[in-house]
Parts: sequence; C-alpha cells; structure tokens
Amino acid sequence: MQDPSRNGRQHAGSKQAGDAGRDGRHVLLLTGRPGVGKTTVIRRVAGGSQETRLSGFYTEEIREHGERKGFQLIGFDGEDRVIAHVDFPKAPRVGKYGVDLTAIDDAISLLAYDPAVRLYLVDEIGKMECLSARFVTAMRKLLAGDTPVVATVGLQGGGFIAEVKRLKQCLLWEVTQDNRNKMPSRVLAWITETQT
Repeated sequence: MQDPSRNGRQHAGSKQAGDAGRDGRHVLLLTGRPGVGKTTVIRRVAGGSQETRLSGFYTEEIREHGERKGFQLIGFDGEDRVIAHVDFPKAPRVGKYGVDLTAIDDAISLLAYDPAVRLYLVDEIGKMECLSARFVTAMRKLLAGDTPVVATVGLQGGGFIAEVKRLKQCLLWEVTQDNRNKMPSRVLAWITETQT
C-alpha cells in the first residue's frame, strides 16, 4: 500500500485510520486479498447499521459439494441474482466463470440515488461487475454524489478498479488477517463521522 499521506490512502491499522471522514471524503474503499474477509466486513457493517436506511448489495459464493461454482449478488432489498457460474456458456468470462451481465445490470437500481438512503454498501467493484458498462456508469454517479459509500474493490485490476482507487473523494483501507475482526467497528465509526 502507499504511504498514508499520499492521495489520502491509508492502512486501516494506521494512526490516522480512526480520523477518516473528517476531511470531507465520503467514499471508503476496502481492498485486500481474495478470501481475507471483505464481504464479511460489509455484512457486519450492514448489521450494525440497522438504524440507517441503506442500499446496495454484497456477493456470496455458490458452493456445490464443497466446490465453488459461482457467485450470487444479494441486494439489501432482499433480492438475489446469480451473476457468475461455471455452467454459464456463451457468456463473458472471468477465469472459469461465465458472467451474466443482465443480472448485474438488473442490480443497478440498488445503486440509484435515493434521497432517503443514508448509506450505500457495495461488494464489490471487481472484474466481474466491471464487465457491465451500466454498473461502471452507476458507480461513477454514486461516487460523485454526497451520500456515504463503503465499497470493496479488487486488490488487483486495471480499468475502473484502478480508476476508483485514484479518486480524491475516496479513502482506501486494506483488510488483512490482522485487522479484519476490528474492521467492522472502524468502518461504522467512519460512517458515523461522515454523517455528522
């Protein structure tokens, strides 16, 4: 990760991480290795934000007989959509997974501006999601707004994944095995700070 003083990016374990939100930034990006616990952080933040009207989604693995077969997107509206699966033929591919762009596009409504929404949670800005031009457009609009956003983003990747990490309104925290258990409370503190 970069030096915390450059471009507003900081390790979540750094001294400054608790001060997030005071500088007017309203987007918190969580990055880290696959499987480190980014989705778990988002789900715990959602659980700790029960008093807050929120929108967005998280992704969850689809497992069959202990083997990962795909991913589903679960909206905070209660809807779920299979966005990638090994059995999706004739679809754009990320690794062994065929990606259903229609399913991703159907979730765009969860990212639309709503004045009643106080927090958007997005898991994740990743290679699969970024295959959808509509997803990228919706995220650009969301990030340009004033409503706080907490989103996970791939550790690696070009295009929109790299672009979002450079935006001046974004803080970038890395989730690691050492800090992942404390991360939900830090994120909730950041949200409180941005909303006051």
